[in-house]
Amino acid sequence: MIDIFIETLIDALKVLPLLFLSYLLIEFIEHKSSQKVEKVLSTSGKYSKIAGSILGIIPQCGFSAVAANLFSSRVITIGTLISVFLATSDEAIPILLTYPEKSKDLLIILIIKFVIAIVFGTIIDIIFNKKVSPEEKSKDMHKHMDEMCKDCDCEHGIFKSSLHHTLNIFLFLFVISFVINMIMNYIGMETFKKVVLSGSIFQPFITSIIGLIPNCFSSILLSKLYIDGTINLGAIISGLSTGAGIGSIVLLKTNKDMKENMKILGLVYVIGVFCGILVNLIMGMI
Repeated sequence: MIDIFIETLIDALKVLPLLFLSYLLIEFIEHKSSQKVEKVLSTSGKYSKIAGSILGIIPQCGFSAVAANLFSSRVITIGTLISVFLATSDEAIPILLTYPEKSKDLLIILIIKFVIAIVFGTIIDIIFNKKVSPEEKSKDMHKHMDEMCKDCDCEHGIFKSSLHHTLNIFLFLFVISFVINMIMNYIGMETFKKVVLSGSIFQPFITSIIGLIPNCFSSILLSKLYIDGTINLGAIISGLSTGAGIGSIVLLKTNKDMKENMKILGLVYVIGVFCGILVNLIMGMI
């Protein structure tokens, strides 16, 4: 248990700087920003999915946490958030890099996930983002920021307020991650190999659920199962597409609209399953 505690603590500490910077940005926009900063953030929509997908590809689960924070304060759109979630691969990249024979597979996985993130992020924004005026968008953004900041100590400066939010999320993240790590350690790898239905067409349904587990362990598990040949290309695409790391934990903590949170995670799951099945169908025809 001590080993799991230390490992969880180290993983949580890795994202502290990005969490703090994201809250610092939010506080700056809310309390100190000029109209020019708000205009840039609110009018960069057509490029945000590409930027979000690029950030998601970087093997650092902290970016999904940053995206969740920015979405909760309505700095970015739902499509941009989902782009980051879909592109995030967490620990899969460094693990697959340790197997030179899998380098081609890794490149294919990253390209496919990058395309998925941009395409579906754009589609989701077209469907769910209603056209609003810049004034209404700014008003909505500040409304959600005020909701996030209602219990903070903003009058003592944005640094102290950002630190307050960061520590709050850090504790929540640590507790949830520790519980998940304990459960994973108890279940074991062999049990998971049976659960993923090796050789079954239903693999993307199962791996997408594993990917939704808000912990770096899920991407590590999926990578090892792929290296062992237990799951196929479509299945790992599904799992890594839904695997937003700690981003989903931060989203559930910071965004008060639980119905919206469930919609986002549901969309990510459906997209992951669909793309995994599509990849397997295409691979079967090649």
